Amino acid sequence: VQLQASGGGLVQAGGSLRLSCVASGSHLSINYVAWYRQAPGDQREVVAAIDKDDNTNYLDSVKGRFTISRDNAKNTVYLQMNNLKAEDTAVYYCNHLGHWGQGTQVTVSS
Repeated sequence: VQLQASGGGLVQAGGSLRLSCVASGSHLSINYVAWYRQAPGDQREVVAAIDKDDNTNYLDSVKGRFTISRDNAKNTVYLQMNNLKAEDTAVYYCNHLGHWGQGTQVTVSS
């Protein structure tokens, strides 16, 4: 399984970004997929997750701002991030069946 994460960048507080996680070697539609993030000096934490039935879970601090979704035809899981805050700055990773993507940097300027 290989995961390719993309979509990070530099954005001002209040802005939006959409992260994408594309998988090869596995079908994201039939398994649990999660987005994690890790800020410098912090532990990696789960931000959002989606299961095979499209049930979703979110870190409390991102509820109402972030949305995880998937496009089965493209074998891609997205993380739409709105109203970004400086504390959202981190490297974001997708995880599927224990495999990690390479991470994509999100930097929010205040």
